Amino acid sequence: MSLKNFIFSKVFLKNLGFAIIIAIGALTILLLWLNIYTRHGQARPVPDFFGLTIKETAALAKKSKMNYQVIDSIYTTLVPGGCVAVQSPKPGFKVKKWRIISLTINAFRPEMVAMPDLINLPIRQASALIKSSGLVLNKKTIKPDLSTDMVLSQLYNGNEIAPDDSIVKGSLIDLVVSGNSNRTTSVPNLVGMNLNEATDRINGTSLNLGAFNFDNTIVSGDDSLNAFVFMQKPEFKEDATMQNGRFMYLWLTLDSLKLPVDSTMIILGDSTLLEGIIK
Repeated sequence: MSLKNFIFSKVFLKNLGFAIIIAIGALTILLLWLNIYTRHGQARPVPDFFGLTIKETAALAKKSKMNYQVIDSIYTTLVPGGCVAVQSPKPGFKVKKWRIISLTINAFRPEMVAMPDLINLPIRQASALIKSSGLVLNKKTIKPDLSTDMVLSQLYNGNEIAPDDSIVKGSLIDLVVSGNSNRTTSVPNLVGMNLNEATDRINGTSLNLGAFNFDNTIVSGDDSLNAFVFMQKPEFKEDATMQNGRFMYLWLTLDSLKLPVDSTMIILGDSTLLEGIIK
């Protein structure tokens, strides 16, 4: 029998038909299995666990057909001890059934850190050390001295605090810095920086950060992290100066249209950089 006659024979066509039917059936079963396995179309919003106890969290997770896992603890005054302070994914984010939700629980006691020794350090180095120790630089007071911009004393709640003393993480530290309050320092250009960058720049000088204000574009914590300075007082000018120990005030936004017309911005991920000044 020739190949042509074999291909068009009833036996071959019958077997070919069976093979096609089996292939279609197998593909259909595979697609159905994948649909069930991946729970296609069954995404549901993540419930809000913020402020719940572990017992309440377990009940809500079971009701919502979610799993949860406690991965860390922090200390905050926003929720009682032992309650959920942070969750990931965030509430409302759509996930598949029985997804594991990572939770951070509020500790019953605040985390303590050792007070660093800042005496006789330059203000820039002291500012960086305070930040890396989990503390916050609050205010710098200028005291006349032969040296300039050196830490003379470190204060907590108005009283001197010794190096290595235990202190609550996140506490505000005041510094007495050598210098002359009648002297002046250049006004830094903070436009385009986020709040952390601007704060670090100010803390590295003989100036203080006063109030900072977010406009109505800031509606969440993530927004505040990404916001950038669009206005500062005093304003930056090439020859602008202000007395040591004075305060700077900042206004932040997410709206690039509020930037001064002579500023060009580049947004790179989470950071905002000042590209240049158009003359």
